[in-house]
Formats: sequence, structure tokens, C-alpha cells
Amino acid sequence: MEHIMRCFAWTVFVLVLAGSTQGSLAAETAPGGAGPAAGTNVLKPGIQFASTSFDFGRILNGQQVLHSFVFTNTGKATLEIKGVYPSCGCTTAGEWSKQVEPGQTGTIPLQFNSSHFSGPVAKTATVVCNDESHPSVILEIKGTIWKPIDVNPQTAVLNVVSDSASNAPAIVRILNNLGEPITLSQPESNNRGFVAELKPVEAGKSFDLIIRAVPPLEQNNVQGIITLKTSSTNVPAISVTVFAIVQPSLVVMPAQIALPPGPLGSPFPCTITIRNNSADPVQLSDPVVNVAGVNVDLKEVMPGRQFTLSLNFPAGFQAAASEPVFVTAKTSNPKNPVVRIPIYQGRRSGPPDLDLPNLHRGPVPPPQQPVPHAQEQHP
Repeated sequence: MEHIMRCFAWTVFVLVLAGSTQGSLAAETAPGGAGPAAGTNVLKPGIQFASTSFDFGRILNGQQVLHSFVFTNTGKATLEIKGVYPSCGCTTAGEWSKQVEPGQTGTIPLQFNSSHFSGPVAKTATVVCNDESHPSVILEIKGTIWKPIDVNPQTAVLNVVSDSASNAPAIVRILNNLGEPITLSQPESNNRGFVAELKPVEAGKSFDLIIRAVPPLEQNNVQGIITLKTSSTNVPAISVTVFAIVQPSLVVMPAQIALPPGPLGSPFPCTITIRNNSADPVQLSDPVVNVAGVNVDLKEVMPGRQFTLSLNFPAGFQAAASEPVFVTAKTSNPKNPVVRIPIYQGRRSGPPDLDLPNLHRGPVPPPQQPVPHAQEQHP
């Protein structure tokens, strides 16, 4: 009897399992048993490139590189290329395949302009498409660009002090990449603020162009062009642009003091930093403000190089509108014997004056009450 009960229980379990399996299969089948339910087997596109990188090798500066990247639609739906976005203006995209059917191929042409490059270079472009697994693909064009004559750097920058005769020069290396040696003429400058000399490093192969600034340079920034003639027919002349960033020998920070509107409600301290940019150390002395009541203290922070002026304006200070206010200090620099920092202060605004002539004449008496007329007496 016990054996019969066990068999009956096992049979019930199998029937329940079978019913559950059939219910699961029914859930995966569309109504009417027509096949898979909607959304379980959506057709999608796929993009696959033969190669995403192209090495153009070694080319001459100025040459154009054109390469078409080939891709295949490996999916089951139409592949759409929504856009191609180069990373640099030197790289442009041509007319690419906009839509590609399953199993078909398309192309994306890229063109690179090497005019402004030298040495190893790598440029990219991003391809955006409707492949959900690869919505964007990066393509790369790379290689090496060479010039018959290399100039490094193309632009020379000088940081100079306006009245210093010991500013460091800028050195430009000129390298001949041709098979035969070349000769260069003496350099010429179109700005008298610069002079240059040519120093051979390896005969006919490499040279150093040494550029110096000629003091005094009055402007904040000065520009010039150094030119040389060459014996090469490929590059008959070389031009080097040079910039000079001119700093004064003494830098004052801030260049002026702006006080709150006066009269001041409380003491107002401020600090001025004076930095010496010249090659020689400098000494400062005798700080003074040209109005009374303002304390000023001079401190040497870095010997001969940096100083501070600490000023303290008292409460109630008001600068006269008719007299300029400034702080000065003497220096040992013969070209800048005095440092002068202007001081400005606005006036506190308030309501306009009222024109009340009787305001300060004492209290106004109350108006007099009218005196009643005496009644007439009739006999």
C-alpha cells in the first residue's frame, strides 16, 4: 500500500511539472501559436571596419593624405551612418556611405593636410551610427611628416626686462634633412629691437640661430621676423617669428590703491609688493605718503629682490578732491629712482541738502486764535 501511495505522489509531481513547462512555453509563444512573441527577436544592424587605423608612413610637409576606411554591415537591419566628426580642422571627411544594407559594405573617406605639422602625427575622426553595440567608432590616420629644412621652434619667445643688457637669448635649431649640405646667409631682422647670429653646429647639416633683444624695449610686447637665405632650391628662404614679452625692471602690485569712500569709518590697512626683475639687486628707502596721518612701513622680504610697503589709513581719512594722493619710495635703480603709487578714494553718497530756511530759527509759534468781536450794546 505504501508503494502505491509513493507512485501516486510521483505521478502527480510529474503532471504538475509538465503543466508548468507547457505554461512557460505558452508564455513564449504568440497568441495562436504563430511563433515567438513580438520583441524577442528584433533585427538590428552591426558595423565592422576592415581596419580603424591607417599609417601613411613618411611624407613631405604640405602633402595631402587621402584614405577610405571600409566597413561592413554585419547585422540584419539597415545600417545608418549618422555623422563623421574629425578631431582637427586639418582632417576632413568626404562623402561617406549614409545607409548600408545587411551584408553590404560602405566607405568613409578621410583627408589629412600636413602643411602645419612636422614629425610624428596622429589624427582621429569619430563615426556615429545606429549600431547599439557600437554607437561610435574612432578612426585614426597617423604617420611621420618631414621637411627639407626643419626649424624648431618656428616661433621664438623672449622674456626680457626692458632696460637690462643681460637678457637670455632664444636659440632656434635649423636642421637640413636633404641629402646634400646647404649654406645659409647671415640673418636679417625687420625690427631693430632684435639681433641674430648664425652658429654652425654640423657643417652643412645643422645650425643654431641665436636671437637677442636689444634694450631698451619700451612696449609691453614686441614682434619681429628674422630671415635667412638658403642654397636649397626646395626652400630658398627661412623665416622665424620672434616675440619679446617685456617686463619692467620694477613691478608694483597693485599698481594703485583704491580706498573705500570717505571719510573712513575705521582704519584701513593695505600692502603693496615691489619686485625687482633686473639682474642687479636694488635697494628701497624713504617711503612716504604725501598727506598727513597715514603710516607707511617698508620691509625687505627678499634681499635686493622683493619688498613690501604696508600702509595704514586712519579712521576718518578723506582724500581731498583737488590734491592727488600717492605713496613714494626711493630706489637705487638709476633708471627708476622713485617708485610712485597713486591713491584714489571716492566720496560717500548721501541725500541732497534740503532748502529749509526756517530750520535753524527756533520753534515756530502756534497760530493765533481769532479774537471774537465784542457784542454791540443797544440802549
